[in-house]
Amino acid sequence: MADIKKRILTLSSGRNIKLYGNSIAINKSLELSEGYAPNVLGLQIDGIGEKASIVLNPLKLTADEIQEIADYNIRLWMQLKDNIRQHGLTNSKIFYKDAVL
Repeated sequence: MADIKKRILTLSSGRNIKLYGNSIAINKSLELSEGYAPNVLGLQIDGIGEKASIVLNPLKLTADEIQEIADYNIRLWMQLKDNIRQHGLTNSKIFYKDAVL
Protein backbone atom coordinates (compact mmCIF):
# COMPACT_ATOMS: atom_id res chain seq x y z
CA MET A 1 0.00 0.00 0.00
CA ALA A 2 1.27 3.48 -0.85
CA ASP A 3 2.48 5.72 1.96
CA ILE A 4 3.91 9.24 2.26
CA LYS A 5 6.62 9.91 4.84
CA LYS A 6 8.94 12.90 4.88
CA ARG A 7 7.67 13.99 1.43
CA ILE A 8 8.55 10.62 -0.13
CA LEU A 9 5.73 8.65 -1.76
CA THR A 10 6.58 4.96 -1.39
CA LEU A 11 4.68 2.52 -3.59
CA SER A 12 4.23 -1.20 -3.03
CA SER A 13 6.39 -1.81 -6.13
CA GLY A 14 9.29 -0.37 -4.12
CA ARG A 15 9.42 2.83 -6.15
CA ASN A 16 10.01 6.05 -4.19
CA ILE A 17 8.88 9.40 -5.57
CA LYS A 18 10.08 12.66 -4.04
CA LEU A 19 7.26 15.13 -3.53
CA TYR A 20 7.66 18.89 -3.32
CA GLY A 21 4.36 19.22 -1.48
CA ASN A 22 2.94 16.84 1.07
CA SER A 23 -0.01 15.27 -0.74
CA ILE A 24 -1.39 13.94 -4.01
CA ALA A 25 -4.53 15.67 -5.31
CA ILE A 26 -7.16 14.79 -7.91
CA ASN A 27 -9.32 17.25 -9.85
CA LYS A 28 -12.73 16.75 -11.45
CA SER A 29 -11.17 15.79 -14.80
CA LEU A 30 -9.39 12.99 -12.87
CA GLU A 31 -5.94 14.50 -13.42
CA LEU A 32 -3.47 14.00 -10.57
CA SER A 33 -1.05 16.52 -9.13
CA GLU A 34 0.78 17.37 -5.96
CA GLY A 35 -1.27 19.38 -3.51
CA TYR A 36 0.33 22.73 -2.68
CA ALA A 37 -2.60 24.89 -1.63
CA PRO A 38 -3.23 25.83 2.00
CA ASN A 39 -5.09 23.26 4.10
CA VAL A 40 -8.86 23.38 4.30
CA LEU A 41 -8.65 21.18 7.41
CA GLY A 42 -5.29 20.72 9.06
CA LEU A 43 -3.23 20.18 12.18
CA GLN A 44 -0.95 22.71 13.82
CA ILE A 45 1.49 21.32 16.35
CA ASP A 46 2.53 23.82 19.00
CA GLY A 47 5.24 22.21 21.08
CA ILE A 48 5.51 18.56 22.02
CA GLY A 49 2.64 16.24 22.79
CA GLU A 50 -0.90 15.73 21.68
CA LYS A 51 -2.28 18.39 24.02
CA ALA A 52 -0.33 21.07 22.17
CA SER A 53 -2.00 20.27 18.82
CA ILE A 54 -4.65 22.53 17.30
CA VAL A 55 -7.15 21.63 14.55
CA LEU A 56 -7.18 24.31 11.85
CA ASN A 57 -10.47 24.85 10.01
CA PRO A 58 -10.10 28.27 8.33
CA LEU A 59 -13.32 27.92 6.30
CA LYS A 60 -15.31 26.93 9.42
CA LEU A 61 -16.59 23.78 7.71
CA THR A 62 -18.95 21.51 9.63
CA ALA A 63 -18.35 17.80 10.15
CA ASP A 64 -21.05 17.04 7.53
CA GLU A 65 -19.36 19.36 5.02
CA ILE A 66 -15.95 17.73 5.57
CA GLN A 67 -17.53 14.29 5.11
CA GLU A 68 -19.20 15.49 1.90
CA ILE A 69 -15.82 16.68 0.58
CA ALA A 70 -14.28 13.33 1.52
CA ASP A 71 -17.07 11.46 -0.30
CA TYR A 72 -16.55 13.67 -3.38
CA ASN A 73 -12.81 12.93 -3.48
CA ILE A 74 -13.31 9.20 -2.84
CA ARG A 75 -15.77 9.14 -5.77
CA LEU A 76 -13.19 10.82 -8.06
CA TRP A 77 -10.46 8.34 -7.07
CA MET A 78 -12.83 5.38 -7.62
CA GLN A 79 -13.85 6.75 -11.05
CA LEU A 80 -10.18 7.04 -11.99
CA LYS A 81 -9.53 3.43 -10.92
CA ASP A 82 -12.57 2.21 -12.88
CA ASN A 83 -11.54 4.18 -15.98
CA ILE A 84 -7.99 2.77 -15.89
CA ARG A 85 -9.39 -0.77 -15.56
CA GLN A 86 -11.73 -0.17 -18.50
CA HIS A 87 -9.48 1.80 -20.88
CA GLY A 88 -5.87 1.16 -19.76
CA LEU A 89 -3.34 3.75 -18.66
CA THR A 90 -2.40 5.04 -22.13
CA ASN A 91 -5.93 5.85 -23.34
CA SER A 92 -7.06 9.46 -22.86
CA LYS A 93 -10.59 8.19 -22.12
CA ILE A 94 -9.52 7.76 -18.50
CA PHE A 95 -9.90 11.54 -18.13
CA TYR A 96 -13.05 13.64 -18.33
CA LYS A 97 -12.13 16.13 -21.05
CA ASP A 98 -15.26 18.24 -20.49
CA ALA A 99 -14.02 19.00 -16.99
CA VAL A 100 -10.71 20.32 -18.37
CA LEU A 101 -12.31 22.85 -20.74
